[in-house]
Amino acid sequence: MIVVATGDFELYHDLVAELRERDVEFTTVEPGDPLPERARVLITGDTDDVDAALETIVASTDDVRGAVDEALAVLRGGDGRTIVGIDPGPNPGIAVLSGDLVVAPGRGGGTNALVVRHPDFRTDYHGASYRDHLRAAHELGASVREFDSHRLATDVDEPADLAELLLHGDGRATDWLRDAGFELATTDGRVGVERHH
Repeated sequence: MIVVATGDFELYHDLVAELRERDVEFTTVEPGDPLPERARVLITGDTDDVDAALETIVASTDDVRGAVDEALAVLRGGDGRTIVGIDPGPNPGIAVLSGDLVVAPGRGGGTNALVVRHPDFRTDYHGASYRDHLRAAHELGASVREFDSHRLATDVDEPADLAELLLHGDGRATDWLRDAGFELATTDGRVGVERHH
């Protein structure tokens, strides 16, 4: 578990918000208070006087995301392998991958999944993030493994993405779309979506 211990209110607020956004299990204590038994990594500020017998990350308000990335890397530990479910559906499987970075590209140049083990790597999900993540890993000398998955590459953040779900989906979301009157439509050689009421 991650423990946050800082007297810096701004840093505390930013760390808690980042951890909540990532849905990470954590708790907070006052600097100097006893740590919970399940504590594995401590995040504190550079002005806090904290002495703990566990991995400690000193965070600043300038790089809260980086501190959380580093704490998560400590928690992952393990043997350096990442196990990823492959295209969950009628014939699910697994892939065992290794590397400082495992990246699943999304359609349109984005990054739809990312596993980071390199402590200095920083994420950036703007624009062509897949290319940006590869470049950042290369600049660090980090090893990279690509996880190429059609289903993982397909996310729904634009209306055109619904066509992919109707074409390839077989779950509740696809059923809901059909029940709501959405169906495939071909225009100008491209497959899109129409809604009939």
